[in-house]
Amino acid sequence: MNSYICIAVTAFIPLLCAGYAKLSRKGYDNHSPREFLAKTEGKGKRADFAQQNSYEAFPPFAVGVLAAHQMGAPVDTINVLATIFLTMRFIYCVCYIQDWHVMRSIVWFIGFGITITLYFIGL
Repeated sequence: MNSYICIAVTAFIPLLCAGYAKLSRKGYDNHSPREFLAKTEGKGKRADFAQQNSYEAFPPFAVGVLAAHQMGAPVDTINVLATIFLTMRFIYCVCYIQDWHVMRSIVWFIGFGITITLYFIGL
């Protein structure tokens, strides 16, 4: 998949997590969504945490892709790394929601490693 498309898709992963969190319990309050999510428990709470982590992971990844392109790294390599990162982020969210904490940490580490790699492959 094209790395620029991966950036675009990755930007919307937090919205999927937020939607899951909001649908996880009845009585969603659009007037105070943060208070609603603060009271959410179980899978809904973990989906909210996955949303927050996805927002945190996005900027370094996006900048890493852009930096790799700017430094002249091989486009095919960037595309493969970006696709793996995107896949890891989806798996990460599923692991977080399901409370598969060990697998979640492994998947997070792979994604983080890819982000770091993007900054150095063009050197």
